[in-house]
Amino acid sequence: MVGHAFMGTVHSQAWRTVNHAFDLPAQVELAAVCGRDHERVAAAAQRLGWDTHLTDWRELVARDDIDVIDICTPGDSHAKIAIAALEAGKHVLCEKPLANSVEEARAMVAAADKARQAGVRSACGFNYRRVPALSLLRNMIEGGRLGRIRHVRAAYLQDWITDPDFPLVWRLRKEVAGSGALGDIGAHIIDLAQYLTGDRLTGVCGLSETFVKERPLPGAPTGGLSAQGADGAPRGEVTVDDASLFLGRFARGALASFEATRFATGRRNALRLEINGSLGSAAFDLERLNELEFLDATQPVAEQGFRRILVTEPEHPYMAAWWPPGHIIGYEHTFTHEVRDLVEAIVSERDPRPSFADALQVQLVLDAVERSAAAGSAWTPVPAGDDLPATA
Repeated sequence: MVGHAFMGTVHSQAWRTVNHAFDLPAQVELAAVCGRDHERVAAAAQRLGWDTHLTDWRELVARDDIDVIDICTPGDSHAKIAIAALEAGKHVLCEKPLANSVEEARAMVAAADKARQAGVRSACGFNYRRVPALSLLRNMIEGGRLGRIRHVRAAYLQDWITDPDFPLVWRLRKEVAGSGALGDIGAHIIDLAQYLTGDRLTGVCGLSETFVKERPLPGAPTGGLSAQGADGAPRGEVTVDDASLFLGRFARGALASFEATRFATGRRNALRLEINGSLGSAAFDLERLNELEFLDATQPVAEQGFRRILVTEPEHPYMAAWWPPGHIIGYEHTFTHEVRDLVEAIVSERDPRPSFADALQVQLVLDAVERSAAAGSAWTPVPAGDDLPATA
């Protein structure tokens, strides 16, 4: 694994846990973790359960005893690590968004396509696909329970940078992160919208804002979402969006609205999504991760209404591996499901999902939203990538 902060921590837990929860056709071994600072990565290796640690990711790629490279670094290094790993014959799991630009994403897709011919697999880490309630919703939509999809509305709301004295961490620098709220959390709801509907966005109309233009420079390396600034620190320019909103249209005609912000005061990590169809509707709230709201419009009007489905039965996606019915699971389980699916795909010699091509389709939407916002919210077509979003 390359990187060991927030995403590195949850990915490590997933790799440690997956063989205990699922009966897999291969045994996972946590061989080595890589970070830039020797002392920090050594401490992370001990804390997170990795056998060894090092400070140069190229050494990971060159090692014969490593089969999978898990990329948990900022976006500016995704392409170079992933492409090198694929060329070295390593399977790759890369965190989202896939890259910092469409050009980088296309290069990663090309490398993945070439590696696939040699049996080397790759996937992008959109973990919310692995929420059992959302996997169930995908199955219901695919089975026609909602009918023809007409509306998708999605919001991902956070508030961790509302303080203007919060420091200028890497997530607020375009050259490192690629974009702000749009790419960091907006990518999640874009992927979910395309995955759940089995359709792709063909055009968008967006706007964005950076509410705090300058922030204190961090006095020391920081990670995750909990950095603290120093009083009187020199300030630097924020070069990403704090919030982005956009409208979209799907290929099959459905309309959509999206909101991604880090300035929704009081909303810590609120992902909400609703889909309306000709035969019914469904709604999901990440703060109630084990529940799905469903309305069956084919029932008599006098009996209609949203009902709660508690997604904890062994018949529900992934849930047979966990606890008795009614016993809930949490955020970290989505990553365990993610690596479970990856391991099964690798061993069975099939392509895991979401693929790099699926992630490219998200990148194309992100790019179109940025271009639309820069052009005064002009309607902007989204080109099709090398593949349509996955339906499984």
